[in-house]
Amino acid sequence: MKIALKVDVDTLRGTLEGVPALLDLYQRYGVKATFLFSLGPDHTGRALRRIFRPGFFSKVQRTSVLSHYGLKTLLYGTLLPGPHIGRRGRDIMRQVEKAGHEVGVHCYDHIHWQDFVANRDAEWTQKEMQAAIDSFQEVFGHQPSVHGAAGWQLNKHTLQLEQQLGFRYASDCRGQSPFIPHMEGETFQCPQIPTTLPTLDELLGCNGITEANVHEAVFAASRKPAPEGHVYTLHAELEGMKLLPVMEKLLQLWQKAEDDIGTLAEYVADLNTAILPCHELVMSEIEGRSGVLAVQGSKIDVGRNKATQA
Repeated sequence: MKIALKVDVDTLRGTLEGVPALLDLYQRYGVKATFLFSLGPDHTGRALRRIFRPGFFSKVQRTSVLSHYGLKTLLYGTLLPGPHIGRRGRDIMRQVEKAGHEVGVHCYDHIHWQDFVANRDAEWTQKEMQAAIDSFQEVFGHQPSVHGAAGWQLNKHTLQLEQQLGFRYASDCRGQSPFIPHMEGETFQCPQIPTTLPTLDELLGCNGITEANVHEAVFAASRKPAPEGHVYTLHAELEGMKLLPVMEKLLQLWQKAEDDIGTLAEYVADLNTAILPCHELVMSEIEGRSGVLAVQGSKIDVGRNKATQA
């Protein structure tokens, strides 16, 4: 089975502490991953605005947010000013690329994007995406080729801008297989490579799953048939820190099964993107996560502009 590793880096602490730990782990196991960076200010503390979102409190209790992110990070953007991740973490980001991993854009301001993009216009969306690209170019000296939306949150303007701004592919949503996205009556040409496996924060504390056995749940999900393989999204703040042993156990299981572990770029290289099916991209709920997020929907017959069953 092909397993693409997508590392979302949301915070300054995740960049400075979680990323180096993952680099060391991946070097020891001889694997590469795709690291998607938050490149602007760390305003993690502003996530408390989600306090009235259904399921928010239950997730906080299940996943022990304070122990993973730390008090200082949870104050950024409220009682403490938000440090600029791209400037403070650029040396570590460059080490990631130097080590042979793929690097790309997660966002500029993670909380700002995740909480507001769904209801914003094209101008707002372009400003945010361009700020992230500009910061990326300052760090790496070249254009990014992959975008992965923070919190799996987007609007149709995101999809339009991905093809206009030169991204080769994107991983903005949850789903089952690669596809060409169709949203609000429009089809967009930048392929979507969805996350197919559940994340740790969606599994922990549910159905008897603990830190001791969560790797087994993820591995079991990765045994489900998937002709193109699976995409696993992990977080530098979780698998790169307190839950690093979980990541190591997963690598051991996948390597024992002789799975092909690698980057999104390697995953895409085996696809014929010219013949990918077209699917609706919808905002929907998934188990274990509060609120709605971008999800792969029904297959579209573009010729007849009519939805069909996937």
